[in-house]
Amino acid sequence: MLDTRYRVEIPGGIKLEAQVVGPIPRFFAFLIDLSIRAVLVFVLSLAMLPLGLGGIGGGFYLILLFVVEWFYPVLFEVYWRGQTPGKRTLGISVINDDLTPVTLGSSMVRNLLRTVDFLPLFYLAGLVTMLCNRRFQRLGDIAAGTLVISVRESSRPAMVRDLEPLAPSTPLARHEQSAIIDFLHRSGQLSEPRQRELAALLAGITHEPDDDGVDRLHRIGAYFLGVR
Repeated sequence: MLDTRYRVEIPGGIKLEAQVVGPIPRFFAFLIDLSIRAVLVFVLSLAMLPLGLGGIGGGFYLILLFVVEWFYPVLFEVYWRGQTPGKRTLGISVINDDLTPVTLGSSMVRNLLRTVDFLPLFYLAGLVTMLCNRRFQRLGDIAAGTLVISVRESSRPAMVRDLEPLAPSTPLARHEQSAIIDFLHRSGQLSEPRQRELAALLAGITHEPDDDGVDRLHRIGAYFLGVR
């Protein structure tokens, strides 16, 4: 449960990997997009004032609300690499669960089902669903077969050239060496508390607690990568 990586294997034995995103960054991205939609509706409403609020003016206003609410996220996700302005600000993106770009159909399904995720209020159903599965998928994501992943620069493999290599105090099996190298490469994707939790599992190798254990694992990983 400490690992938020998502992996798929495509034909040819090629393995793809992404870092799924939890509720908090998605919530802030939603707030940004909600603010943009509110400003957009306000500006367009001012332009429609000459038509009045009754009759044809009211009809156009309802159409405006529908288009902005339902097509704003779909158009951005399909034509802006899975990102609305809010998602781009937070460094996250929507993709299909086979790690291919989101399509018009899947984007429409996940966004139309936001109504169900909203129930009974304040997206409670969607939040509970996200917290109950390791992919952090809300009901709309499950139905559409989509994920929200991190695309930040910090998700790239950690640079190791500035680390001072450290030989392990005891011989390690090949799979143990691979695990430590993987931990080093993924350090930029993990929060500091999560790194400490993982390092605690390898305290028998590092013989150091907390931050000292994390640093020692990084240095041992650099040793196995041949840094000298």
